[in-house]
Amino acid sequence: MSKDKSKEKKELPPFEYPQGYQLIAGVDEVGRGPLVGDVVTAAVILDPNNPIEGLNDSKKLSEKKRLALLPEIKEKALAWAVGRCSPEEIDELNILQATMVAMQRAIAGLSIQPDLALIDGNRTPALDMDAIAVVKGDLRVAEISAASIVAKVVRDQEMEELDKQYPQFGFAKHKGYPTKAHFDAIEQHGVIEQHRKSFKPVKKALGIE
Repeated sequence: MSKDKSKEKKELPPFEYPQGYQLIAGVDEVGRGPLVGDVVTAAVILDPNNPIEGLNDSKKLSEKKRLALLPEIKEKALAWAVGRCSPEEIDELNILQATMVAMQRAIAGLSIQPDLALIDGNRTPALDMDAIAVVKGDLRVAEISAASIVAKVVRDQEMEELDKQYPQFGFAKHKGYPTKAHFDAIEQHGVIEQHRKSFKPVKKALGIE
């Protein structure tokens, strides 16, 4: 059997929305893995009467498609908001806890509060409303797909801004993820203020391993 065949994912079951909820928010994060910058989350409440075509996991969409969908999401959604945690907060809390806090901030930032939050992944932050973790939710739940697109575009744009400040690091290309180019840049130029000091490669570069 070829490698590709064995790696083929089983078809994910469609997500069954629980009954009895009026306002459902989808929540997703972008930027848990990078060595630099904020972890960014988004929360989106879609309007069931104003559907958006072509929503999918942001990683499966081209940049062009994400940029085209973003204004449509902002225009058609009942509410949307972005939350974040800074590198300092990530270092203080750890990346998982910081992601949970950033998700809480995104939901708190919504102009209308949902009565259910669907969270991408396998755990939920502590919230004032019911919450369900949905594994691969960015592929199965339109609200989470929309949130993943908002968070990805926002974070990518921030990396492009950082790239203008520090062109020697190539942030526009690797978006702060731990690539060979990023490691080489750290080795050559050291770390910048926006690097996450608790992440192993950054610790190593700072000599605090």
